[in-house]
Amino acid sequence: MDHQRREALRAAGGLGLFALLAAAGLIGPELAQAAQNRAGFEAHTLEAALSALGAGKPAASTDIELNVPDLNENGAAVRLGIVSRLPKTEQIAILIEKNPNLLAAHFTLPEGTVADLQAEVKMSQSSDIHVLVKADGRFYAIRKEVKVTIGGCGA
Repeated sequence: MDHQRREALRAAGGLGLFALLAAAGLIGPELAQAAQNRAGFEAHTLEAALSALGAGKPAASTDIELNVPDLNENGAAVRLGIVSRLPKTEQIAILIEKNPNLLAAHFTLPEGTVADLQAEVKMSQSSDIHVLVKADGRFYAIRKEVKVTIGGCGA
């Protein structure tokens, strides 16, 4: 039996077992859901969001880079890039100050991961974007003012 066929049969068997366990109710959809910080996503002030994330008052850092155009035509799709050169980066959060929900995204990075992210976020109006980074157990942040001409959060 060739190697590719053996691997295909092994994968199909695993998928069949998973489907059987799911059908029997032994595996629920919660296994497919990522852990989330509900309090962080429900926060309506910057202080509340930082507190929910455990950040308190993060230190400013020049080792965090936020690449986003200063002016965006459509707030429904604002592309941004984040790079953390801080050693042992564990988490990265994106907070948009004037959005209905400040916490736009929260990433947990496995140890040894290169902290270089690309994301597309919605902005209800021109606002400051804060990037919060947890590295080696400490919190750091940067802020950048970003303007949008058309809001994207139903505003």
